[in-house]
Amino acid sequence: MLKKKVAVLISGGGTNLQAIIDAEVKGIIKSAEVDLVISNKEHAFGLKRAEKSGIEHYYFNDENHMLDAIKKHNIDIVVLAGFLKILSKDFIKSFGGPIINIHPSLIPSFCGKGCYGIKVHQEALKYGVKVTGATVHYVNEIPDGGEIIAQKAVYIKDDDTPETLQKRVMEEAEWVLLPQAIEDISKEG
Repeated sequence: MLKKKVAVLISGGGTNLQAIIDAEVKGIIKSAEVDLVISNKEHAFGLKRAEKSGIEHYYFNDENHMLDAIKKHNIDIVVLAGFLKILSKDFIKSFGGPIINIHPSLIPSFCGKGCYGIKVHQEALKYGVKVTGATVHYVNEIPDGGEIIAQKAVYIKDDDTPETLQKRVMEEAEWVLLPQAIEDISKEG
């Protein structure tokens, strides 16, 4: 069986990228392989993770360069894994294939433009919700507005800080959901 080629777009440490790489090694992801990693931040640690794993990787802060690399690699699926830039309608349309994103809350809560990273967890704690989690969704022109693929809940503890909550959401939800979503989408198409 021919595996789907995945490009992972990152902006920082690449912890979700590492979860995807680890899932490939463990055989959780069987129908796809990470063929390309692109960061819009030049010194993102995730680029070092890609290098260590032997994955071709680039720093581009321009969507046209990103798209050129994605097309050159014949990418089937684009995965936003801590990519802190909203893709333009033109990019989404030009790629034409599935683009998925992991968001650190249960959409439709604490999402949309400006709600990303630690800010999501700060808002959840400020609001006083008892359950949060993560959502994998398709990307469209509305930030966090695409069809939901999968969600996983994480209970909030009384002594949680934004940092402890962020870590638990990553470990219990993001690192589980994202690899499984990649496998499911790869098997479908």
